[in-house]
Amino acid sequence: MTHNEEIAALRSDYRKSELLEHDVDPNPIHQFRIWFDNAMNAEIAEPNAMCLCTVHLNQPDSRIVLLKAIKDEGFVFFTNYHSSKGLQIEANPQVALNIVWLELERQVRVEGVAHKISEEESDHYFYSRPFESQVGAIVSAQSEQLSSREDLELAMQTALEKYKSIKPVRPKHWGGYIVVPTEIEFWQGRTSRLHDRLQYRLINGVWNIVRLFP
Repeated sequence: MTHNEEIAALRSDYRKSELLEHDVDPNPIHQFRIWFDNAMNAEIAEPNAMCLCTVHLNQPDSRIVLLKAIKDEGFVFFTNYHSSKGLQIEANPQVALNIVWLELERQVRVEGVAHKISEEESDHYFYSRPFESQVGAIVSAQSEQLSSREDLELAMQTALEKYKSIKPVRPKHWGGYIVVPTEIEFWQGRTSRLHDRLQYRLINGVWNIVRLFP
């Protein structure tokens, strides 16, 4: 068997759960919290890891970020506003999120609009971070070209010495976004690839639930 044939033969038959209309919360944020708690209780590694997709000149771009808050309005993450993702969001705030919990045979897909959160909220989270992470956010010109790893480590060591005696200040270009959803899809793996897909669509301020073919 060739390598590609081995890859093509990889498959699992999902049997752990089901996703039916009468079992879900009518509010997708509430339903997400239920599933997120399930993932936490299952002790999944990095249950808050999510793929953030942005668009740059009609070219999709994606990376993994960490979900840091679930609000009634949407999903919060933090980054450098001058990074590639930050600049792309500034140009086009339409984004998508994807969170997968393979151990539970589940994923959640979100489409929505990213907005900066308040400076007070960004301050609150920034100062809750470990000291080294605060300094790292100050030192890193995220997404810009770096001449060498040694230069980064030297800059970090210099900054750590500096901020031993003075409190780090959150850079104005570092903070949070909240993704306000317009669509959220919950996917539960099922046997024979007949997966359950329930999509919440926001229509005139009301969430409507539709079932999609797998």
